[in-house]
Amino acid sequence: MSGQSLTDRITAAQHSVTGSAVSKTVCKATTHEVMGPKKKHLDYLIQCTNEMNVNIPQLADSLFERTTNSSWVVVFKSLITTHHLMVYGNERFIQYLASRNTLFNLSNFLDKSGLQGYDMSTFIRRYSRYLNEKAVSYRQVAFDFTKVKRGADGVMRTMNTEKLLKTVPIIQNQMDALLDFNVNSNELTNGVINAAFMLLFKDAIRLFAAYNEGIINLLEKYFDMKKNQCKEGLDIYKKFLTRMTRISEFLKVAEQVGIDRGDIPDLSQAPSSLLDALEQHLASLEGKKIKDSTAASRATTLSNAVSSLASTGLSLTKVDEREKQAALEEEQARLKALKEQRLKELAKKPHTSLTTAASPVSTAAGSIMTTPAIDIFSIPSSSNSTSNLPNDLLDLQPTFHPSVHPISTGPQVGGTWGGFDELGGLLKPTVTSQNQNLLVAKLPPNKLVSDDLDSSLANLVGNLGIGNGTTKNDVNWTQPGEKKLTGGSNWQPKVAPTTAWNAPTINGMHFPQYAPPVMAYPATTPTGMMGYGMPTQMGGVPVMTQPTLIYSQPIMRPPNPFGPVSGGQIQFM
Repeated sequence: MSGQSLTDRITAAQHSVTGSAVSKTVCKATTHEVMGPKKKHLDYLIQCTNEMNVNIPQLADSLFERTTNSSWVVVFKSLITTHHLMVYGNERFIQYLASRNTLFNLSNFLDKSGLQGYDMSTFIRRYSRYLNEKAVSYRQVAFDFTKVKRGADGVMRTMNTEKLLKTVPIIQNQMDALLDFNVNSNELTNGVINAAFMLLFKDAIRLFAAYNEGIINLLEKYFDMKKNQCKEGLDIYKKFLTRMTRISEFLKVAEQVGIDRGDIPDLSQAPSSLLDALEQHLASLEGKKIKDSTAASRATTLSNAVSSLASTGLSLTKVDEREKQAALEEEQARLKALKEQRLKELAKKPHTSLTTAASPVSTAAGSIMTTPAIDIFSIPSSSNSTSNLPNDLLDLQPTFHPSVHPISTGPQVGGTWGGFDELGGLLKPTVTSQNQNLLVAKLPPNKLVSDDLDSSLANLVGNLGIGNGTTKNDVNWTQPGEKKLTGGSNWQPKVAPTTAWNAPTINGMHFPQYAPPVMAYPATTPTGMMGYGMPTQMGGVPVMTQPTLIYSQPIMRPPNPFGPVSGGQIQFM
C-alpha cells in the first residue's frame, strides 16, 4: 500500500470545506502511506500547540478519532503524531492529555487485513500503553521526566527523601512501559515503526537520565534513612540494576538499525560491592548480624558507585546536548536555504522603478501618467501656459485633472470636476480625455495668483468683475456630460404664460382666496429667479398675474469649492 488513499483525499477535502485547518493537517499526517508523518505537518501541529487561539481539546480529539481507524498505518501514525506533540509541542498539550481519564483504548486492536497488519498491531498495543503511562506520570508529578532540569541542582538531585521515594517508582513504571515495546532490529521493516522507534529511543535516553539522577540522590541519602525508607530504597536500587540491563539491550538494537554510535550513551554500572553495603546497612538496622565494616569502607564504596552513575549521567547529557545541537544546525540550514531561495526569487524579478514624487498618478490608455504636484501660490511661467488648477484641498482622488476651457457660444463640455448643480451640490468628477486636455484658455496677462493669499483673492475678484456690474465667466462649471445652449448675447429668459385657474375645492368647500401651487420653474435658468404675485379678480374669475423677474449679480464660485462665496446673493420677493 503506497500513496494517499481515496479516503484520505475525501477526508482532507471535507476538512477544507469546513475550514478546519488543524483537522485537515491531522488527516494529512495520518494518511495510509506506509511512511512516518511528514515533517511539515508535524511542524504545523507543533506551532498550533503554541497558539493560544487553537483549541487543544479539538486537536487531541482529532488524533483520537484517527486511532479508531481499522488500518494499522493510520492508527500507528496517529500515535506517532501524538507522541511527537507530547515531546516537542507546548506543555498545554500533554497537560490536557494528563487531565483525561482515558486516552488510547487500543489494548485489543488488531488489523486483520494482512500479515503485516497482524505484526504491527502488536507494537501498536505496546506503543499506546507507553503513551498512556507517559500521560499518567505527568498527572502524578505535574512535570515530564524527559524535560526536567538535570545536573547537581536538577529536580531529581535536589528532591527530599519522602518525595524521592514516591517519584522514582513512577519513573520505573514509565521506563517499564517503554522497554516493553521490545522490538528487534529485524522487525523495524517500514518507515512507520521506525519513526516510532526513534521517538522511543530519544525518550529512553532522557528518561533514564532522570532515573539515574534519582538513584544517585537515593544513594547519597541511603545511610541516613530510617529502616522503612532504607528497605524501600534498597528495593528501588535492585530494580534499577535490572532496568539498566534492559536499557543496554534496547540501545544495542538502536545501534544495529543504524543510529550513530556517538548518539548512543555509555552506561557504567555501579560496583557490585555497593549492593552488599546497602544490604548490610539494612540488616544492621533490623538487628541482624553483619560483617564488620567500618564507616570509611562504606563511604569509599558509596563514592565509587556515585562516580560510576555520575559518568553515566554525563554521557547521557552529552548525547542529549548533541541532539539539540544537531536540531539547531538543521534549523539554521533550513533558514539559510529559505533565505537563498528568497534572494533568487527577488533576483529574477525585473526592477521597475516608478517616480513616486509626482502626484497625482493617473492611468490612461494602459500607461502610467504622472502629473507633477502644483503649488497654487506659484507664479505662472508665461501667459500662454496651461492653467492647472490644484487638487482638492483634501486630496480626495488622484483622478481630478481640472482644465479651463475657452468661452464659446456653442455647446459647453463639462469640466473635470463637474462643478456644482442648481441646488449647490458638488457634482461627481469625470475623467477628462487627452483630447479635452488640449483645449486651454489664454490666461490674462496680468498676475492671477501671487505669493500672498489675500492679494491673490483680491486680484481674482477684480479679474472676474465682481462688484462692478460686469460678468466675466472664464470658468464654467456645468454638470458632466450635460450640454446647455446659452442662446448667445441676445438671450431672454422664458416667461411663464398667463394661466387661468379655478378655485380649488377641498372636501366640498370652496377656497377662492388660495391659488394652486406654482410649479417649479425649469432649472435651466441660471441667472434669475421668478416671483409670482397673488391672483387678482377679473370679472369674478381669478387670473394669475404676470410673473416678475428679479435678476441679481450672478454667483461666482471661487476655485476652492469649500471656500466662502463672494459676490451677490439670490434675492426673493
